[in-house]
Amino acid sequence: MPGIQVKKQPKKYDAVIVGSGAGGGMATYVLANAGLKVCLLEAGPMYDPKTDSNQLKNPWESPRRGASTKFRPFGDFDGAYWGWEIDGEPYTHAEGTKWEWWRSRMLGGRTNHWGRISLRFGPKDFKRKSIDGLGDDWPIGYEDVKPYYDKIDKLLGVFGTNEGLENDPDGIFLPPPKPRLHELFLKKAATSIGVPVIPSRLSILTKQINKERGQCFYCAQCGRSCKVYADFSSSSALVIPVLKTGNVDLVTNAMAREVLTNKEGLATGVSYVDKTNLQEYQVEGRTVILAASTCETARLLLNSKSQRHPNGLANSGNVVGKYLHDSTGAAVGGVLPQLFGRKRYNEDGVGGMHVYTPWWLDNKKLDFPRGYHIEYWGGMEQPAYGFGWGIEGENEKFKVNGKTKEAGGYGKSLKEDYRYFYGVTWGDDGPENDYGLSNPGNIIHEAGTVRMGNDPKTSALDKWGRAHDCKNLFCTDGSVLVSQADKNITWTILALSMRTSEYIVDEMKKQNI
Repeated sequence: MPGIQVKKQPKKYDAVIVGSGAGGGMATYVLANAGLKVCLLEAGPMYDPKTDSNQLKNPWESPRRGASTKFRPFGDFDGAYWGWEIDGEPYTHAEGTKWEWWRSRMLGGRTNHWGRISLRFGPKDFKRKSIDGLGDDWPIGYEDVKPYYDKIDKLLGVFGTNEGLENDPDGIFLPPPKPRLHELFLKKAATSIGVPVIPSRLSILTKQINKERGQCFYCAQCGRSCKVYADFSSSSALVIPVLKTGNVDLVTNAMAREVLTNKEGLATGVSYVDKTNLQEYQVEGRTVILAASTCETARLLLNSKSQRHPNGLANSGNVVGKYLHDSTGAAVGGVLPQLFGRKRYNEDGVGGMHVYTPWWLDNKKLDFPRGYHIEYWGGMEQPAYGFGWGIEGENEKFKVNGKTKEAGGYGKSLKEDYRYFYGVTWGDDGPENDYGLSNPGNIIHEAGTVRMGNDPKTSALDKWGRAHDCKNLFCTDGSVLVSQADKNITWTILALSMRTSEYIVDEMKKQNI
């Protein structure tokens, strides 16, 4: 049997980037616009929201009435290809542990379907150990990242309001949308008991910011990805625009296998498998940037063993793959009886919340450290498939138009229930579902497996996202994060990626790489 032939690409690039999501897309955008030649490897197919999005399709246009599948866990029209389970890509858990590993295989990755909640980490979030003695401080502070938050606010667009909150920093915001009916009720109740409710901060264009991207027209379907590019996706806002420079070679369906190194231990490129023909290829670069997502980046580094890196690349301190964390999420449903039998009208809005509650309490008066934010969901969106929201079980709890019914029902009775309860109820949580507490990984904010730090014994990367053990290897995805905050992590991934990428450009100009 003949040996497997590895095909080496003749072209040598300034950078080989693995992954086209938030971190990889930003790195590609910065480097290519600086004139560097980039090879971008993406494990999934090409995806352009303008042509490939299922935005504005109706439930009856799906053979499953929009229902979820393994390929689209959030519904048949969702903007992500694959999710927690992928055919041919199994994974295991250590005994007694839970982890749900989300993977999107497509240009732009999970940024095609994410909630667009775009919050900056605050000054305290980078120095938590100094405050509460838990975890570790970052090797950088808010002041190091703020200039890049400012840049991405202007480059990508985010709506919100400046509130002057100490640990929820102000930004450069577009006008926020007005609260919808259910949000006005929630805000009235929350503020009456001292819980602040402010406009949310989402990367959705309520005003046009350039000629390439349109303005939101309030269809509430950002999760499908936007055909007019009005919400931020790495595909539409970063990669597709930068392809026009001619400085990027995009290779789709390319599953990276390992980072290649030379005798000196420096990265020389990436070996990948073309999923369409199962042939292995090698591509060379002056630098290698991993942004394959937190767990994938750790996998690649651990797979990249050599004589100089016997424990895996960037792993002399034995920390790669450790310190994995996700946002802790819990959901609780409720009912607003004031809205029973409410009028029906279009209140789709943006594809997410119009208001939210940032952390507002004083930990000195509490029996737990740090905090959380509250996202408010509900309202009257376009009906989808199935029964949804447990409406069929509400009629035994509340009178319907003055009458008490048995639980369930169908036909005319069910139609009456829908008209009476729709836009009023949202699920129900209790001990049967652990009070809505999500399994680790379920929030899809995993981070930390290749964290940055000053000490090579306790971190894989330095403060620039460069490997301590390999001066031309960088990471720009969630793996670099030292800790979570009470904020979603995408805006921080983008800011850190821009910071690292501009550093790479500067180091190359100085011929240090």
